[in-house]
Amino acid sequence: MDLGLTGKTAFITGGSGGIGRGLVLEFAREGVNVISASRDKATGQALAEEALKQGLPGRILAVSTDVTDRASVDAAVALGHEEFGLIDVLVNNAGGVAHPSAFESFDEEGRRWEIALNVDGVVNCCQAVAEDMLSRNTGSIINISSNSSLLGEAAANVVHYGGVKGFVNSFSKGLAWEWARKGVRVNNICPGWIVPHNADEVGSGSFWNRFGFDTMGKPEDMQKAMEDGTLYNMSSLPMPRLGRPEDIAWLSLFLASERSGYITGQMISVSGGAYMP
Repeated sequence: MDLGLTGKTAFITGGSGGIGRGLVLEFAREGVNVISASRDKATGQALAEEALKQGLPGRILAVSTDVTDRASVDAAVALGHEEFGLIDVLVNNAGGVAHPSAFESFDEEGRRWEIALNVDGVVNCCQAVAEDMLSRNTGSIINISSNSSLLGEAAANVVHYGGVKGFVNSFSKGLAWEWARKGVRVNNICPGWIVPHNADEVGSGSFWNRFGFDTMGKPEDMQKAMEDGTLYNMSSLPMPRLGRPEDIAWLSLFLASERSGYITGQMISVSGGAYMP
């Protein structure tokens, strides 16, 4: 199916992480020009060079961006305008867990970090692209949340993170309602465990490198444990395979396109059936 996205411009945050890598590459593969906004510009630039080597039709502009700082987001949007023009699609992918902790021991610094990244970052980016979209009565916003906001067991030791992602769910629904008559659609994806294909495919700031690989093992270890039926929280999934970054990217591409033009305000879990409303 031709999604009709060739030549469009997407602003994708958190492009140096596992899901972010899948988003950036798959959007470029579809012919979308991508502003890859991440604190880790080096990883973003390496990804842009990889896309060039693959001959992907969409161009990638790696921009050093702190989504918790509205001025930094505005600067990234301005660079995107210079390179590609107005923004058609926003994927709010930047987010994360400060560190796992029993809730009663979770520290104030971690709380503030999660609020700034997962709440303020989403708000900042939505407001930063508002003029591009509302002035033309067109646009698609995809907010990446988490199954931790939907299932108690998925929020084990990350209760506060599940709570701030719950904000993303409610915010997406409210904004979808407000902007629907203005031509802008807003939808929400809640990933379960999404595992990179290789450990070297994520930047240093990714939760995988901060604690994920130590907790869950490297991707090849997780794959073997999945096959052996011993992988924590995943071997019992209705769909017995690892979720991969492209699983999020492919749904995001559909929601970005006019093939989903009658869909807004929806929340979809991509988790192998772990969550079924």
